[in-house]
Amino acid sequence: MEDLSIIVGVIGNIISVLMFLSPIGTFWRIFRRKSTEDFDSLPYICTFLNSSLWTYYGIIKPGAILVATVNSFGVLVETIFIVMFLIYAPAKMKARTGILVSIIDVGILAAALLVTQLLMKGDVRIDVVGFLGAGLNIIMYGSPLGIMKTVVTTKSVEFMPFFLSLFMFLNGGVWTFYAYLVKDIILGIPNGTGFLLGTAQLLLYAIYRDKKPSRSTHSDGLEGGSSWQHEPLLQASSQAQPQGVLSEP
Repeated sequence: MEDLSIIVGVIGNIISVLMFLSPIGTFWRIFRRKSTEDFDSLPYICTFLNSSLWTYYGIIKPGAILVATVNSFGVLVETIFIVMFLIYAPAKMKARTGILVSIIDVGILAAALLVTQLLMKGDVRIDVVGFLGAGLNIIMYGSPLGIMKTVVTTKSVEFMPFFLSLFMFLNGGVWTFYAYLVKDIILGIPNGTGFLLGTAQLLLYAIYRDKKPSRSTHSDGLEGGSSWQHEPLLQASSQAQPQGVLSEP
């Protein structure tokens, strides 16, 4: 059973790495154009916090090294993405990014580390850090719900990238199985949620992939806010991703 959990964990690491790298096309575009255009830095800032919490969880929990390794990679990737926003974003977005990083990735993370290190010990510390990471994970896994609603109303999968949905499904499924093998319910709950949402997205894709969008509903969806054009970017971070392993988590 231990050998199987290691194999599943390694597979989960590989899938999570792919999820972390899923926005790389967007950032290559940002690098080439020297501008972040209308893209938002918040998803990457939140993913940095999520990955940091899960790295901490993997370090303090015995036998959870695979959780720490993949999320430490996520911390590195999100750091690069955030730095690109600080370099290439317009002045207003650059200032907003700096403020959010200070509050979320420095303030909240530092508070979590200090409180759990100074006021908690043993299993209590592990459980609190795990619940913090799981809660944030569930919120991030739930970010595609708006896109799923748009798919139903417009009868179009244009704004729901197939491979992102597929990786969410695989990532959530593999890490849920891993959590079952190592009997880690804190790891299982958020990834089980991601697995179910990924399954729902793939079902929607199967239903609507060959259907032509309704002009009226499609137009209304776009007129209601051009942010839908950037929703795949928000989703890609998430996730993810567990995914952190929105990554995994």
